[in-house]
Amino acid sequence: MTTNIMLGGVGGQGLILMTRIICQAALKDGYDVKSNDVVGLSQRGGMVWGNVRIGEKIYSPNIPPGDADILVSMEPIEALRWSSILKKDGKIILNIKRFYPTLVQQEKYEYPEEDIENLKSTYQVTEINAFEEAKNIGKKQVSNVILLGILAKHIDIKMDTWKDTIKDNVPYKSIEMNLEAFDYGYNYQGK
Repeated sequence: MTTNIMLGGVGGQGLILMTRIICQAALKDGYDVKSNDVVGLSQRGGMVWGNVRIGEKIYSPNIPPGDADILVSMEPIEALRWSSILKKDGKIILNIKRFYPTLVQQEKYEYPEEDIENLKSTYQVTEINAFEEAKNIGKKQVSNVILLGILAKHIDIKMDTWKDTIKDNVPYKSIEMNLEAFDYGYNYQGK
């Protein structure tokens, strides 16, 4: 069985770290993994995305349209942008914290609130303001690890493996805060 995960966000939200932790945890638990990230626009706060495919034998990191099991959206517009890659019964983990694109800030376009809301009628959506929850834990920088905790509930990887992989990938001084963020996400009941 293969699990296909699409990640979408805005530069600076920690998508590369999240992808690395998912891949390393899956490898440690004995799965084959392929991934790719597109991050060239990240330096300007532009969109970034990545694919992770986990299974017994994976030949390509690319997820065909309509084949993703889970979409982790670090910004609501990214959920809308990447929703077509999901299966009909796909899951969206949606960080509802908005990072308004330049054209919305310049009032040339409206933020697509209604289209984002309509995703709930097609997909299983778990909403969270990971940014605000992360601030409550200690620092907004762990919002991606909260999303990772929510994602972990849907992937057959041992809890100890997740936590060991997080410890291996975050600065020593922030290990406890990141583990707390992961646990918060894992135990989050959602909206």
